[in-house]
Amino acid sequence: MAFTEFELKRIEKLAQDFIEKKRPPVHIRNELDLGYRIKGNSVEFFEVRPLWNNPKKIIEEPVAKTTFVNTQKKWKIFWQRADCRWHRYEPGPEVNTFEEFLSIVDNDDYACFWG
Repeated sequence: MAFTEFELKRIEKLAQDFIEKKRPPVHIRNELDLGYRIKGNSVEFFEVRPLWNNPKKIIEEPVAKTTFVNTQKKWKIFWQRADCRWHRYEPGPEVNTFEEFLSIVDNDDYACFWG
């Protein structure tokens, strides 16, 4: 089940505020920027940058993902490893609120998200 319209607007606002806080300075955003997408019950954050060997091609590099599990009322947290698969964030694989997820990604205590 997807988010209600109210929940979606709230999540979009929080995600946009988070991205604005983390974005690089305006003068380098054509070389590195941040974005997010909401698909179903998942929210994914990613870096946007030109491909190293073809600067005309823009790529997205995943940073973090969370999925809301309605039956458990929990947000599952994921990070992408070198195998290009999403893995549960083992130091804290789930949280109760979207804000808690944002805090974990922002702090990045184990360098899983921002390196």
